[in-house]
Amino acid sequence: MKIQHTPLYHRVQRKFPWHIQVIILCLSVIAPLMVLGETPDGPYQQDFILTAYYSPLPGQCCYVRGGYVADKILNGEGVHGADGTDVYPGMIAAPKSYAFGTMVALPGLGRFTVHDRGGAIQELDNGAHRLDVWAGYGEEGLARALAFGVRKIRGTVYPVGHRQPKESFTFEALPASLDRLETFSVSGDDLLSVQPKAGDRGLSVDLLQRSLKDVGFFAGSSTGFFGQETTDALTAFNTAYRLKESSVQLTERSAATLTAALRRLPAVFPVAQNVDIDAAPKAVTAAQRMLRYLGFYSGRTNGMYDLLLSDAILRFQKAKGLVADALSPGAGTIGPITRGKMQEAWNRRLVTAMADRYVMLHRVQIALDQKKGMVDRFVDLGESGDTVTLLQHMLADRGFFPEDKINGNFGDFTKSALIEYQLDRKIITSKKNDGAGSVGPQTLLSLRSEERQKLYEVVRSQGWRAL
Repeated sequence: MKIQHTPLYHRVQRKFPWHIQVIILCLSVIAPLMVLGETPDGPYQQDFILTAYYSPLPGQCCYVRGGYVADKILNGEGVHGADGTDVYPGMIAAPKSYAFGTMVALPGLGRFTVHDRGGAIQELDNGAHRLDVWAGYGEEGLARALAFGVRKIRGTVYPVGHRQPKESFTFEALPASLDRLETFSVSGDDLLSVQPKAGDRGLSVDLLQRSLKDVGFFAGSSTGFFGQETTDALTAFNTAYRLKESSVQLTERSAATLTAALRRLPAVFPVAQNVDIDAAPKAVTAAQRMLRYLGFYSGRTNGMYDLLLSDAILRFQKAKGLVADALSPGAGTIGPITRGKMQEAWNRRLVTAMADRYVMLHRVQIALDQKKGMVDRFVDLGESGDTVTLLQHMLADRGFFPEDKINGNFGDFTKSALIEYQLDRKIITSKKNDGAGSVGPQTLLSLRSEERQKLYEVVRSQGWRAL
């Protein structure tokens, strides 16, 4: 086949050597594309408005929108960016005009790569571009994002296809202030609603450390970091209460037992004195009742120190390894050491019984969440939809909202009803208080607690099938 050369080819062929001809032909093709913008420009300066986002996890103490699902909607699924890249320190979300892989250098922070998008991440009318910096997972990530705030900065953009510097960023550039989380806490002091684990940093860990400290198992200062000291303390607690639970994460059973132990701190041990042949009848009666509760005494509660009581004390002492036989010093009488062991056994038994109740309450809460029978996020004036409808139903059940007015719209009428509920529950003291008329952390906690208790009573009387 005969090749039909272009006029340009003939002109180049007549005037230049062959290698120059090749260069000129390449330029004749590339130059028009560059004019049309097909090849990106080199590095350039750009003004940015910066915010930060995080990846929520179940079982956090705090959510910026009041719940895990709501925060996932706000922040995305939190597993990978829009281009499929797993989230990592150094990822940013940028407007659609930024190709994935574009690098942005931000003075004082580091160098980031675009792997994500966002509905609000746009080019603004004032010429600045929005960027969102990924701040990490869970409570620590949320704390970083809240502390980051909104910043205006001028950075350098390195487009795809041009030489780019090496990505450089660590979370050390984004301090996590745990104090900022308190405003968004939806767990209160409920240990069963949080799931801190080794390596975590947040208010959930702080709550765990303070709780372990209160019951005598954590000696250090509360830092909010789940390190070796916290692991050792949780191990000691689990051992003391004979729990075969993990010590690198707070489990449901450990949380329930720790909650029960905290609730029992003010309890006074009924056997307040030593008990022997010379003890007062009141002290003897208390010992008889206690040993019966612990399973060592089956006689009458008559306030008499006799052989039957002495034998019960002896059997308890042998069970705890305090004496070898009836001839051992202190055998058959209650002194400080025996009384301490009795108190320990009494407390453990009652804590275990209370823990069973807390576990059941927690499982009722899980069932309630799965049925979507609970307001699961913050709600405010002007909103509408299923969550508002559910809120109105809950207020109606409590006598604060007429059922025939339920319409799924959060208007002034719903706000007034909610304020009356908040005043009645002492969540606020005045209609002028911050948070009056909106579902914030304390109101959400109150609604959840009441609904959980109501269903708990149903389950106790009718069984789980009632749910």
